[in-house]
Amino acid sequence: MGIFERYMTLWVGLCILAGVLLGNMIPGAFAGIAQLEVAHVNLVVALFIWVMIYPMMVQIDFSAIKGVGKKPKGLVLTLVINWLIKPFTMAALGWLFFRVLFADWVDPQSAGEYIAGMILLGVAPCTAMVFVWSQLTKGDPNYMLVQVSVNDIIMVFAFAPIAAFLLGVSDIHVPWETLLLSVVLYVVLPLLAGAWTRHKLERQNDGQRLERFLHQLKPWSILGLLATVVLLFGFQAETIIAQPQTIGLIAIPLLIQTYGIFIIAYACAYWLRLPHKVAAPACMIGTSNFFELAVAVAISLFGLHSGAALATVVGVLVEVPVMLSLVAFANRTRHWFGS
Repeated sequence: MGIFERYMTLWVGLCILAGVLLGNMIPGAFAGIAQLEVAHVNLVVALFIWVMIYPMMVQIDFSAIKGVGKKPKGLVLTLVINWLIKPFTMAALGWLFFRVLFADWVDPQSAGEYIAGMILLGVAPCTAMVFVWSQLTKGDPNYMLVQVSVNDIIMVFAFAPIAAFLLGVSDIHVPWETLLLSVVLYVVLPLLAGAWTRHKLERQNDGQRLERFLHQLKPWSILGLLATVVLLFGFQAETIIAQPQTIGLIAIPLLIQTYGIFIIAYACAYWLRLPHKVAAPACMIGTSNFFELAVAVAISLFGLHSGAALATVVGVLVEVPVMLSLVAFANRTRHWFGS
């Protein structure tokens, strides 16, 4: 492992601190960056995520993707966790904490909005960041692409009805432009660029050149992640300082949900005897969230300063450090699985 991967937790911690400090010192700069968006998708964040994902897309061997269908268990596990378990456990935890355990500390209207924000996170499986978690666990990039692609297709049809059912409303506005633009920016474009790059290098029949190129790109992927962390925490720096108690209350059920879903998925992967390179990424998809979509829907339904929007933002704040801890756990337990 290189220095970036070996001390990843330290770098992320420093970036979180830097984001919070800079966001409070120069809020105008982050406010200006936040306005650079199309359909609720921030273009600067998209650029950094693109830098983060592109090196992983170059690793994808399209000739090997056809073999994924011969090993469907990992894909089935991802779909069951994402669409039959995660949204409903998130809703149940939200109700338990904000209608029962935290009822004396939160007014009913705010409690309902926090629950709604959690539900929106639970119905949106990750599209972009999961490529990073997969790479850090040495996941199969070809299998990862198929898992993400199938989830994206299902999300187009399932997000609105499941969210509407759990939110208890009959008409939910899904910003389809946000969903489609995010998929294009975070999956389609880097995938096409990666495929073109790999094709050009493979035409030269020089495998070593491809390996050298991938080795040179690897630090950029981590730098893209760290830059994204700085921006995300910078955007929410003032909220973090102004509402620490509320953020703490929302974070508790989100933490339980995240670790709980991972435990369920990891146990199922072990029971199914999946190879680690498939098991770890399959669990990461179900554990992490498509926070861009969740935030956009929360704002459109409840407003920019609503409790629902705040809950989705807390999901962003919780996700990166938690996912890094799960990456570390998955790597330490690699010997539990087959090769």
